[in-house]
Amino acid sequence: MSISYISIGSNIGEKTQNIDKAVEMLRNSDKIYHVEVSSYYETEPVGYLDQDYFVNIAVKIETDLEPLELLAVCQRVEQEMKRVRKIRWGPRIIDLDIIFYDDLKYEDENLVIPHPRCLERLFVLVPILELDEKLISDGVSIADTVKSLGGKDMIRMIVND
Repeated sequence: MSISYISIGSNIGEKTQNIDKAVEMLRNSDKIYHVEVSSYYETEPVGYLDQDYFVNIAVKIETDLEPLELLAVCQRVEQEMKRVRKIRWGPRIIDLDIIFYDDLKYEDENLVIPHPRCLERLFVLVPILELDEKLISDGVSIADTVKSLGGKDMIRMIVND
């Protein structure tokens, strides 16, 4: 059994409902067990700025899936929710990214673990930190990384209505 952290975001339509649907689809996937969900966070877009704010969460899962199998599940969720890829870092109804998978370091043309740039992005790290305050990746404390990036106060937690 492996532990993986997945970042989920949306900035089109009913953002929190989109995220809830993606989480439910993960929960209903074979070989994914115990899905733990962070709070919702409203975050500014990165890269392409001419778009609405995002809502982001993290999920911690236990799985028997291998990394590429888990990637296929995440991509299936995006496809079923009609994600369209037009602009790099552009608007999206849903986005699922595998951030960590145990202590695995993995890289091929389809998947890099840990996710590239994850240690630079509070919208990824703060929700993950909420799920595991003691998480360490490649010898680096996620809590210390969040502090060095400006701390938890740099993004805003929201309440789902």
